[in-house]
Amino acid sequence: MRYTVLIVDDDESIVDLLTDFLENEVYEVKTAYDTLQALDVFSQNTIHCIILDIMMPGKSGFELCREIRKESNIPILFLSARSDDVDKIRGFALGGDDYIVKNASPGEIVARVKAVLRRSSVSEDFNRKVLNYGSLSLDLSTREVWLDGKLIALTPKEYDLLRLFAEHPKYVFTYEQLLERFWEGVGDKHTVRVHLSRLREKVEADPNHPHFIVNVWGIGYRFTGE
Repeated sequence: MRYTVLIVDDDESIVDLLTDFLENEVYEVKTAYDTLQALDVFSQNTIHCIILDIMMPGKSGFELCREIRKESNIPILFLSARSDDVDKIRGFALGGDDYIVKNASPGEIVARVKAVLRRSSVSEDFNRKVLNYGSLSLDLSTREVWLDGKLIALTPKEYDLLRLFAEHPKYVFTYEQLLERFWEGVGDKHTVRVHLSRLREKVEADPNHPHFIVNVWGIGYRFTGE
């Protein structure tokens, strides 16, 4: 089965160049030149990965990423002419899997596509993906979470929070990143703390002394991966 990559960019020369390189690697390629067209292509095809420009006419790539993440966890690679950390942080907070500056070579971009597909739940053999961390397990295909061999009930938001942490062990997520990702920037640190407290009550043996999701004081939270 061939992977299908959707390229979303208003620069036709970039789209054509990346299409040539990806097709040479035996990927099937779909293209779109704005976010509305991209949503149409996404809804009508099975897409395994998206290369997404940030700055486009109409809605931005960030807005498209937010829409895609409401229904899919396929890999999204942001493509931007800007290299500053602000865009990178926002891209990752919204659910991007990689961030590529446009002066990267087409060969490097293809390599990044291969890497995120290997890491994603769309694995090479399309098997189920289960994340195991000691007594805690997440089945990404069924959205089930197990603790000490027992199935635990999480709300959709609690599951999505836990999955984000479990897929990025050791990474520190700030309050601002979590608010942007899960509450579209509405709320404050207290909003995040309340939800993390409820999640810890379900996945931690001792919520007052958490093992999996630990505080990074004044900044946010980190999943230990242990």
